[in-house]
Amino acid sequence: MKHPSSDRQKKQKQTLKRILHYIRPYSGLVLLSLLLSILTVGLTLYVPILTGRGVDQIVGEGNVNFDGLLAVIASIVVSVLITSLAQWIMNHINNQITYRIVRDLRVQAFEHLQELPLSYVDRHPSGDLISRIVTDIDQFSDGLLLGFTQLFTGVATILGTILFMLAINPWITLIVVLLSPLSFVVANFIAKKSFSMFKKQSETRGELTGFTNEMLGGIKVVQAFNDRLSEYSLKATFFSSITNPATRFMYSAIYAGVAISGGLLAIAGSITVGQLSSFLSYTNQYTKPFNDITSVLTEFQNSLASAARVFELLDEPSAPAEPKDAVVLEHPRGEIRLSHVDFSYAPDVTLIKDLNLSVAPGQRIAIVGPTGCGKTTLINLLMRFYDVQKGSIQVDGCDIRGITRRSLRISYGMVLQETWLKAASIRDNIAYGRPDASEEEIIAAAKKAHAHSFIQRMPEGYDTVIAEGGGNLSQGQKQLLCIARIMLCLPPMLILDEATSSIDTRTEIRIQRAFETLMEGRTSFIVAHRLSTIQNADRILVMNQGQIVEQGTHEELLAKKGFYFHLYNSQFAAEE
Repeated sequence: MKHPSSDRQKKQKQTLKRILHYIRPYSGLVLLSLLLSILTVGLTLYVPILTGRGVDQIVGEGNVNFDGLLAVIASIVVSVLITSLAQWIMNHINNQITYRIVRDLRVQAFEHLQELPLSYVDRHPSGDLISRIVTDIDQFSDGLLLGFTQLFTGVATILGTILFMLAINPWITLIVVLLSPLSFVVANFIAKKSFSMFKKQSETRGELTGFTNEMLGGIKVVQAFNDRLSEYSLKATFFSSITNPATRFMYSAIYAGVAISGGLLAIAGSITVGQLSSFLSYTNQYTKPFNDITSVLTEFQNSLASAARVFELLDEPSAPAEPKDAVVLEHPRGEIRLSHVDFSYAPDVTLIKDLNLSVAPGQRIAIVGPTGCGKTTLINLLMRFYDVQKGSIQVDGCDIRGITRRSLRISYGMVLQETWLKAASIRDNIAYGRPDASEEEIIAAAKKAHAHSFIQRMPEGYDTVIAEGGGNLSQGQKQLLCIARIMLCLPPMLILDEATSSIDTRTEIRIQRAFETLMEGRTSFIVAHRLSTIQNADRILVMNQGQIVEQGTHEELLAKKGFYFHLYNSQFAAEE
């Protein structure tokens, strides 16, 4: 049985390897940043030597070598200026590297999201996907920038200070080096704990974003996730926050050891006071990068956890590629045939089994049945949002798996119960499917949808900008705009899924008349819960548990006194 920590370490290594893959295209900039880092560290470490020389120019009271001291001060000023310039250029390069990597990752994640099958989107709340692409990549960006900014400089400082200290006194250097591993032990322990908590924090943040985005009204559910997020965040923050004081304690012990041993050697005459001052300065410079690196490692645990969630998204398989000889559906007649279709969302739960249906061009097919009977699933299969698992669906005699998805889907016009409007003008929303439509055509479509009158009452008419999701419109008005969009496009096939559910009865009667005109000569599928709206359909399919249990006209089905008869009468009685 594998230990959880070994799996975690393996996953961290895989994530780190993939991060390096994204860094590779910018290896030239990384090398330049490294060279500037070495220059910065070298000059920074040269300053304590100059300081020690300056101290040694002060032999005693009234015995100061001012010429030598001024030369030392001038050298320090030049070193500091060059160091500052090199550090500024290095930080600018690090910013460029980080933001380019983040841009590449975010673009790839967003493009991959467009290629994912609908089944993946159905299984993951939109808020979780937003959290991965926005929040997690931002967290990754913060850790990566911190790594480039402090990691190179920190490592170079540690190596440089060891060399400079060895040149002054090997024995005191040995004390510093022997005590250093203790800080690594402490930092490693904290880093492991931090990664686990940061990972849970990222996952819970994604869940919370999803529920907040989709169930804003469910304040109790949001509160429950807030409690979980607070718990993981508190633990992650606790473990990461004890890194600094724990390592600082270790470094204070090292500094004390150097001060005591160096003082004794200075008294014995083995080193000068200036050399001791340089050594103490190096000790501070030696321990500071350890503190920075442990902070980087702690933050990098958060970045790795966030990057792992983004890579999980990128690893999801895309929708099956279209065959090279895929047919472009042009001028479809609307003949649709379903032959022995099997489909289920979960392998152990049967939904549609051996479904057969033949629809002639121009027929109006109503689909009714209780909730969960497979009505919406049938629409998803017709649009090829999902592929059938057995059997086939054909349009004009051609299997839809051999038709390009784009040409199949633009052949359908859909009006759904859940409307979709973008943050743009009313004109742009109506013309979404036909951006080249003229003003006259847009107004004509709005009039057919009975939306023209309320549009004229808007502050700027057709130029009125709709808020994100249509927040400044009623549900009925949003649905009318979606209907107007279909009236403008006039697609060869129609899918109306509770298209008038949010419209008042008087307007609904007008819309139904408009639909009657629109559906003439077009194959139409009408999903309805209110059975009074589909009495004029050419054929009514009655579905239950994924099967077509009855089909016929309204009168024929009532005469059978079967499932539809009881469904219709129970609804009629409820309305009464």
